[in-house]
Amino acid sequence: MIDCKRALISVSDKEDIIDFAKGLSKLNIKILSTGGTATALRDAGIRIKEVSEVTDFPEMLDGRVKTLHPIIHAGILAKRDEKEHMGALKKHKIECIDLIVCNLYPFEKTIQTPNVSMDEVIENIDIGGPTLIRAAAKNYKDVIVITSRKQYSEVLKTLQSKGEISVTEREKLAVDAYAHTAQYDSIISQYLADRWTDEILPDAHTITMRKIQDMRYGENPHQKGAFYRSLPRVAEPCISNAVKLQGKELSFNNILDADCAIECIKEFTNNHTCVIIKHATPCGIASSDNLLQAWKDAYATDIYSPFGGIVSFNREVGKDVAKELSNYFLEVIIAPSFSKEALSIFSKKKNLRILECKGLDKKIERSGTTFRSVVGGFLVQERDVLLSNKKDWKSVTKKKPSKKEVESMEFAVKCVKHVKSNSVLFVKDTHTVAIGGGQTSRVDAAWIATHKGKENIKGSIMASDAFFPFRDAVDVAAKAGVKAIIQPGGSIRDNEVIEAADENGISMVFSGQRYFRH
Repeated sequence: MIDCKRALISVSDKEDIIDFAKGLSKLNIKILSTGGTATALRDAGIRIKEVSEVTDFPEMLDGRVKTLHPIIHAGILAKRDEKEHMGALKKHKIECIDLIVCNLYPFEKTIQTPNVSMDEVIENIDIGGPTLIRAAAKNYKDVIVITSRKQYSEVLKTLQSKGEISVTEREKLAVDAYAHTAQYDSIISQYLADRWTDEILPDAHTITMRKIQDMRYGENPHQKGAFYRSLPRVAEPCISNAVKLQGKELSFNNILDADCAIECIKEFTNNHTCVIIKHATPCGIASSDNLLQAWKDAYATDIYSPFGGIVSFNREVGKDVAKELSNYFLEVIIAPSFSKEALSIFSKKKNLRILECKGLDKKIERSGTTFRSVVGGFLVQERDVLLSNKKDWKSVTKKKPSKKEVESMEFAVKCVKHVKSNSVLFVKDTHTVAIGGGQTSRVDAAWIATHKGKENIKGSIMASDAFFPFRDAVDVAAKAGVKAIIQPGGSIRDNEVIEAADENGISMVFSGQRYFRH
């Protein structure tokens, strides 16, 4: 156990620090401080001594050098139970420092400032702070280290009631300290890598996250779960920065489904569009001249699956759409904005989650990488944002697609890339009429879609996320009445597949691009 006599306080975020420092003073703990923190404490009537008075060395280089001094770090790092360490302190007239309170320059906040200069970014990289924190955490048996204002109250209460901090509590504070500096360095590294390099998959890749919320459970009630936001924070509209306007807390599965709904709706900017997601895959997608019709067309794709589903829109949801949606049981509704009348209608369904995701009504520049965890590691890849240019498409059958069919193919390709593989879907104009996905064989996906679509398949366009390994799925689609197909091509049996299309009077186009979604 330690006897806390001296504290060093140097914080960028000064919220709550005055009350905490007053509490320490009442416990007769002497306080050292620096720069703006020293001024704030002194102005509050708290007796402090500046670090420069102890080191007999002024702050210099515009504050870059404050605490980087042997007198300070020896006072932190000395092992109290080692005679050699304590003898060295005595020889050099150095006093121990028993408590470090430090949080770091606001680098994360700085890089979110519009048009921030690189000079300002660099000046907000803290050097002395992380060194103080790491030194204190290393010597946790003898030094208390505090890196968050959330820790002030508990530490102060413990010192007031017990006069000391237990080993277990100090271990926890040390773990938090190292996490604090690790996250800080990771944000700096990632930001500078994005600014200074073109590397997408570097040799060393650090992932840092901050918890947004604990979940009641994960995918299933027996699994614990939480939702974290990646850092630096993504500016692009996404599930991690969506704002919940009403409803219950989002569940683990709600967040997965909402992410799918948001990422799919980003494919469509020109027309009013609706995407319905169920179990991380679309069950209806439609674009129209108005949002209400887009919802009706998307819902008509599969009137059973949307029960308990997630719905996203790329335009403001108004009264008419809200009134229609209120007739169904939905888990989450997502849009760039909602009218007051719409929110009033939705408010009658207290458990319905309403998410505002600003920017979904604009063209969005998408980039970056995605992460998938496996036991003991991560898979990292570029985001799948590329769409093949229709100028590179090849018509491979005797019958050629009409201009209108090509337009439907463009819509279909944007849709099928978001359906779990193996997947096929069928569209008319700019709305889906049947979707088959998540199957172990492509013919099964085709059979499921045609079985569910029934008469709606006649005269539709079929899209496949990958090539047809056999002609069987084409035969299934032809029997159901499909009139045109778009697929990547590239199978060793392409000729056989083309022959099947020719036999059935179907036009077929090779896009040259696969869209597996595992």
